[in-house]
Amino acid sequence: MTVAASPLVQLQRPTRATDQARRVSGNTVTLTIDGEEVTAPEGATILTVCRARGTEIPTLCFLDTLHPVNACRVCVVEIEGARVLAPACSRAVENGMIVKTSSERVNHSRKLVLELLASSVDLSTTPEVAGWIEQYDAKPERFGPAAPPAPAGTRASAVAGHHEPPSAEFAATVAEPTTIDNELYVRDYAKCILCYKCVEACGPDHQNTFAIAVAGRGFDAHISTEFAVPLPESACVYCGNCIAVCPTGALMAKSEFEMRAEGRWNPSTITETDTICPYCGVGCTLRLHVADGEIVKATSPLENSITQGNLCIKGRFGWRFVGNRAAGESRARDVENGNR
Repeated sequence: MTVAASPLVQLQRPTRATDQARRVSGNTVTLTIDGEEVTAPEGATILTVCRARGTEIPTLCFLDTLHPVNACRVCVVEIEGARVLAPACSRAVENGMIVKTSSERVNHSRKLVLELLASSVDLSTTPEVAGWIEQYDAKPERFGPAAPPAPAGTRASAVAGHHEPPSAEFAATVAEPTTIDNELYVRDYAKCILCYKCVEACGPDHQNTFAIAVAGRGFDAHISTEFAVPLPESACVYCGNCIAVCPTGALMAKSEFEMRAEGRWNPSTITETDTICPYCGVGCTLRLHVADGEIVKATSPLENSITQGNLCIKGRFGWRFVGNRAAGESRARDVENGNR
């Protein structure tokens, strides 16, 4: 029997750019959101439509510049007739769809998700989450006191399928010492919620370096370099785009981390100034964060059409020469004054 050869089909993972192109449509659909009839572009997500009409839905793993991966589940909504709750960040609207964004079932789900996250992860530097915990009356403490931090590298060395019985005295946590293996940024896995944003930014959505990925299974799952090697020995190019998308502060510029540790980090005193990166001709917009006349970190606006929040190592960390030069000039003045 002769079997005709099938044509090869190249499977391409959808990116944010291809998603947007696919979702551009002149057609519209009519649906009902929280009892109100709404007309929306065909292919738009429930989250996009809700935000456009002023309905806020909490999100942690979603970002406009990244492909949604539906990991955190705090954005779930109820769709009439559906067996399970749907993630609003990726579910496209359909004609005749009836959506409830704050039903009893939705609120209960969000409450439980927040309780599980807050009982196992340090959310102290996660914006807005404290308000959500209060809004949904989440009580993470009901799972018991937090377990003591694990020694460094515990989850990285765990063997899949071999787990110690959990202690009934404590709530399991991902707490472990902060990883500081370079001079540019730190990795605090005690704050990681496995939102996959850093993996997407490092991989197919932006940088295409693929220096990090998810390793481990179950509660031992964590973000890791290849074979858990130190960052300087990995494929990382130190663009810092993973820092830019991290929602919890698990990835943080070392300058900010040190200021927080010293108690000197005060967002209310930090001013922001936009300028153009001087290192090459691309013209990336830099947003300089300045405290007490000193640059403490550099970012780029997500809405910028050139960067979409991304920078290279020079743009994100190359501002340090400004501080070094200022310090050098200050020392020179001190020497000059001392010689008089």
